[in-house]
Amino acid sequence: MAIKEGDKIPNVKVKATDMSDLTTEQLFAGKKVVLFAVPGAFTPTCSAKHLPGFIEKADELRKKGVDDIVCMSVNDAFVMKAWGEDRGAGDKVRLVADGNGDLTKALGLEFDGSGIGFGLRSQRFAAIVENGVVKKLAVDAGGKFEVSSAEAILKAL
Repeated sequence: MAIKEGDKIPNVKVKATDMSDLTTEQLFAGKKVVLFAVPGAFTPTCSAKHLPGFIEKADELRKKGVDDIVCMSVNDAFVMKAWGEDRGAGDKVRLVADGNGDLTKALGLEFDGSGIGFGLRSQRFAAIVENGVVKKLAVDAGGKFEVSSAEAILKAL
């Protein structure tokens, strides 16, 4: 069952881009965080629109009380680091690797992309998380990029 608004984010480990472990507790406790997930680093929509939108709107999001912006994908930490560098994420967006899909599965937001050679991936979504609790969840329908954009999340704040 997919996570919903009002639910607490499960305590799961992901990887920082330096390969260190990060728990969801470390990412979300005591903070207001925008978490967004993409099906894959370096994929067309993710690279051209989704991540760049949050990089571009990072200052506006922070002005609305957001402490951190976290981008997650079912990719390894090395890929996420290279993608962040390629897109100029800097300190505006924190990239995390959910290499085994543990957090994605715990959230119930995975999809089977094996038909296109992706294997298990995350659905495209964005969430506003306050102190570990999902306050807003926007999940895009398969293949779409509509409700999880930086602009949509800014409006939801």
